[in-house]
Amino acid sequence: MFDTLVGNGRAKETLRRMLGQGRVPGALLFAGEEGLGKKLFALELSRALNCRERRGVEACGDCPACKRVGRVQYPADDKDEYKKIIWTEHSDVGLVLPYNRNIYIHAVRDIERESNFRPVEGAARIFIIENAEGMSEASSNALLKTLEEAPPTSHIILITSRPASLLPTIRSRCQTVRFAPLGAEELEGYLVKSGKRAGEEASLAAQLSGGRPGAALGINLDTYRARREAMFVVVEALASGGDRVQLLRSAEEMGDAKNKEEYEPRLNALEILVRDLWLLSLGAGDGRLVNRDLRERLGRLATGVTPARAARWLSRIEELRGQLAVNVNRRAATDALFLRMSAD
Repeated sequence: MFDTLVGNGRAKETLRRMLGQGRVPGALLFAGEEGLGKKLFALELSRALNCRERRGVEACGDCPACKRVGRVQYPADDKDEYKKIIWTEHSDVGLVLPYNRNIYIHAVRDIERESNFRPVEGAARIFIIENAEGMSEASSNALLKTLEEAPPTSHIILITSRPASLLPTIRSRCQTVRFAPLGAEELEGYLVKSGKRAGEEASLAAQLSGGRPGAALGINLDTYRARREAMFVVVEALASGGDRVQLLRSAEEMGDAKNKEEYEPRLNALEILVRDLWLLSLGAGDGRLVNRDLRERLGRLATGVTPARAARWLSRIEELRGQLAVNVNRRAATDALFLRMSAD
């Protein structure tokens, strides 16, 4: 049932209306950021179309057909396995998955072939294409042919975080259902209620994830806290008058080649800390902070930082982000960033 899924009430109502009218389109495009649960919605729609004991227009969630839809054996790292439909335990519901971000044309042609068959055990055949933006032009053209010729018992659901990357001819043949991030409080409540996270961990995960349930569940909070603590030293040095020795030491550690994979995550942690400091300097309430668990420590620093100064620090960080798109010397760029921030 759609109520078991968190958020996106508008998408739920759209899908319920389609089911109630008996007019589920042959091609649907589920568009929205990564981690919003778009695939879960696609699977729930697949259940509703094939459920043997519907509750109103929705799936019961308990019959054998419903349970089998949610069971899928994902392939190992063998690219040949991604050249075909990966079936769930329900013989009318299959997925096409990307391999190294690419959707193979072989799998799209497999959809073309399978979509022409009548349902094996249910009322409809559903083919879910994850990360549909991974289709090449050839794959897209092969899919286009299928969209134009598929029988009414077959439905294709494209899932993407980048709908603009799809061919306009593909988009025009799909009915788009848009998904949006959840509010932080709604997501925090879901994490607590579902037992996934509790207390401060639920609050921090909800804030860091940008309202994306999948991201909130996948965040390693211990790793984030370690990065945040390393960057708090920088913020503390800046707020207390600019301890250049400490700033250069932190820049050296951050820019070290052996910490290459940590560079951007630490920069993210720094920006979040500075943003929280800026909000506190403006007198904003705790509800807008990401690092609420550091409220007391950040509050002490905020008394010595003007909103204008914190805003300039945020601008400096964004300037560096722009430089990362080119081949910049990260160690030198970080030295320059911290010293400029100190001088602001």
